[in-house]
Amino acid sequence: MKKDDYERSKAKARTARQAAKDAVKYTAKLAVQDVVTDATTKISGAIIDRTTQFEPPWWRGPKGRGSRVAPISRDAIIDASIHILDTEGVDALTIRRLATELDTGPATLYWHIAGKEELGELVYDRLMGEIDLPEPDPGRWEEQLKELARQGYRVMLSHNDAVKLSIGRVPMGPNMLRVMEWSLALLRGAGIADDVAAYFGELLGRYIDASVLAITAAPALGGAGLDPADVSAMVQDYFGSLPPDRFPNLLALAPTMFRPSDDDRFEMGLDILVRGLAAHLAAG
Repeated sequence: MKKDDYERSKAKARTARQAAKDAVKYTAKLAVQDVVTDATTKISGAIIDRTTQFEPPWWRGPKGRGSRVAPISRDAIIDASIHILDTEGVDALTIRRLATELDTGPATLYWHIAGKEELGELVYDRLMGEIDLPEPDPGRWEEQLKELARQGYRVMLSHNDAVKLSIGRVPMGPNMLRVMEWSLALLRGAGIADDVAAYFGELLGRYIDASVLAITAAPALGGAGLDPADVSAMVQDYFGSLPPDRFPNLLALAPTMFRPSDDDRFEMGLDILVRGLAAHLAAG
């Protein structure tokens, strides 16, 4: 991406963000003054339009007030879903369980969402909204890219087994689009080739998912769920029993394999990935 194009894209993004902020402030001011007018409604609707216009076409979309008024909002459905996710896990996130949580019937939920799959996508995209994105700085692309990965890693770890919402799916939605666009602007601005920049996001996402899944999934040996520390000790003992003439490297490195913490392992893998990307840039 040329520098002029990059600067223009940043200016457009700043203008759009400021317009949204101004509209929100004005609407809030009217609400505080208890001024409910057509103008208030139009401004509120415009804000909703801006936040939903980039939603995937397969999402049902939030329902506004009309001849048929839904008793709950889609945002309330997502809030309740995240509560269930955090307390009970992804497997508990069903339409029936959600209806019970909201003290309503499944038919009401289907007014807002197509089903469980869409619900999972909505929840995942809401979680991606927790990621804070600074202005892309191609001069610091390595550190900014690592910080993005760390945020994604922490968000997934902070929401029970939410990583299952990503595995086997193509995560999509306004917040995910925001992360993708930011990442591409950062990498292209740094001079990373388009084919590499286009694929690296997927590669990084898989690495984050695998890292989180390795932590959140209950480890098992022989079909039995065990404490992670017990699994580590058992595997080390097993390696230690191997004949040194057949497995000298396993015996030599077994202590090293199990020494780093989960976070240290993540940082090591992240560094390897980013160094590989830097090597592509240097090879030009």
